[in-house]
Amino acid sequence: MEMKPLPITELRSLLAAVSDHGKQHLVEVEADLMQTTILLSGAIDKLSISFMAVHEAVTKQQQVLDSLMAIHHFKQEEVDLLDNLTKEIGNEVNSAVTAMQFQDMTSQLLTRTIRRVNGLRDLLQELATHGNEMDPSHEHDEIAKFLDDMSHSLHVGSHALSGGLRRSVDQQNMVTGDVDLF
Repeated sequence: MEMKPLPITELRSLLAAVSDHGKQHLVEVEADLMQTTILLSGAIDKLSISFMAVHEAVTKQQQVLDSLMAIHHFKQEEVDLLDNLTKEIGNEVNSAVTAMQFQDMTSQLLTRTIRRVNGLRDLLQELATHGNEMDPSHEHDEIAKFLDDMSHSLHVGSHALSGGLRRSVDQQNMVTGDVDLF
């Protein structure tokens, strides 16, 4: 049985094309992730400033109400209603500020995703490197060994990429305690 030669040139072109196109897409993904991080940080900063301003305004309003209640001798049920509303507003503002601390957790996820993108780009570079090393004059057995070595190299790189990236993200020292995501 006669062995047909492997299409080395085509294989080299395929590996190079996969690598090049993959790296181009990963550059765009990384840019989108970085922009998402910037937009998220900006939005959270603005929300935090707004909630703190609301809290400050409510505190000042409460001081005015306390003065009015002292001067005009409000009924106890009116005083209790205003106190309950003040506590409710304070609790809601504090809850909103605490909830916005998810930024730290999403930042951890985005950073991890960017590390995955970089790792994947490195794996694609392996394809390009192996594709460039191919010599059309190699024998069939040498090419099979070469492909096996490339497969092993990609497996090792993929395993290294996934190591340590499956941890949960967490926010510590929040007013309400620790929160784990995933």
